[in-house]
Order: sequence, then structure tokens, then C-alpha cells
Amino acid sequence: MTESPRRCLSVVVPCYNEEATIVELLDRVTASPWVCEVVVVDDGSTDSSRDLLGKYDHPLVRVKLQPHNMGKGAALRTGFALVTGDYAVVQDADLEYNPDDYGLLLAPLERNLADVVYGSRFQSGAPHRVLYFWHTIGNRVLTLLSNMTTDLNLTDMETCYKAFRREVIQAIDIEEDRFGFEPEVTGKVAGMGVRVYEVGISYAGRTYAEGKKIGWRDGVRAVVCIVKYSPLLHRTLRTRRN
Repeated sequence: MTESPRRCLSVVVPCYNEEATIVELLDRVTASPWVCEVVVVDDGSTDSSRDLLGKYDHPLVRVKLQPHNMGKGAALRTGFALVTGDYAVVQDADLEYNPDDYGLLLAPLERNLADVVYGSRFQSGAPHRVLYFWHTIGNRVLTLLSNMTTDLNLTDMETCYKAFRREVIQAIDIEEDRFGFEPEVTGKVAGMGVRVYEVGISYAGRTYAEGKKIGWRDGVRAVVCIVKYSPLLHRTLRTRRN
């Protein structure tokens, strides 16, 4: 009996001013045996990221240039529309998340147990860089609020590593332009009723001095998006109208 062929993974990389890491990141992503396609969306970088991407020559890598800085959500909306693989995953252009974890993310998809898989930074015995206490608390609070409005039991809603069957993510109309993508897509995935799994991953977070971009305003917007895209809230409102 022959073994079923491994399906292929499309990696969407939103990039904004990541000249220090983008080349190494792409080297690591393209080295993964899972990857058949990498779509890099440069979101109007003002450093040398665009020059480095223009010189990066690899058959798996395609580069899409946004006309100006539009935000992570806008970059992902562009990237997901272009992917052609069986699965699609978000990969930030920094080195906080390790492409060696793709196999962990894809295992429930390959076994036909899941349609969407979240990589949790808080559900793993893998190495983690020790950084900001209040940032971690903020992530946990947002995850709790999200779970209350989606009826999911995630431990890390804000994680970058979200893997999807391609037809699932391409069926979602991404409206948020910035970091509101995370609660938006979580709410919409919950509303679709698809199978969601979570696996533990490693994490090498960086400091704000090293280029971390998310701030407290994004946290406030995340709360707004949790409510705005809540499937439970929408269901309740529809019931009351009827």
C-alpha cells in the first residue's frame, strides 16, 4: 500500500520594514519540506526590505508590493487571495515564529481532523524567550474575551501561526486592515462551524527596540473587533429580530 502524498503549504508573509530578518526568514521558510509556495506582501516598507526582496531569487517565492503602508490585515488579504496550495499559513517576517513548527501545525490537517489550526505560545514545552509580563497578560485577556464571544476554548487567539485549508481562508472576507485581523478571523472561523485545533509551538519574541510593532492601541481595536465579529452576538441579535 503506497503512502498518500504530502499536501503542499502556501506561506503568506506580510512584511513591513524587516530588513534585518527578511532574508534569513525566507531562507528558513523555503527550506521547509512542506512549502510549495511563498507569497511575500511588502506593506510599503521604507527601509531596504523592498530592495532585498527584489534581489531574492527563489522559484518558490513571489513578491507582491503594496502601494503604501496599509496594515497587516490588508497585506494578508492580498496574500491569501493569491495562494494556490492545499493549506495556507501566516508567517510574520521577523524571526519570532519558527518554520520548523510547520509539521506540528499541519499534522491535524493532514490527518483530516481539522480545517483550521492555531499554534499556541502558551500550550507548549518548547523553548520560549522570556519577555513582557503585561503583554502576556494582555494576550490572555483578549483570548478570554474572544472565547466568550465565539464559544471556542483557545489559549492563544493572538498567535501569528494560524494554518487553514485554502478553501476556508479564501471564503473569509477579511475586513480589518491592521492587527484586528486576529480577532476578526477567529470570530469568522467560529461562525463557519469548521473544525479548529490548537497545537503548542516555540516562540522567540522580540522587544520593541528590536522591531516589535503592536501596541496598546491595537489592543483596544482588538476588543472592538472581538465584539464586532462575535458569532454569538450576531446570532443573539438575529434571534431577537425574529
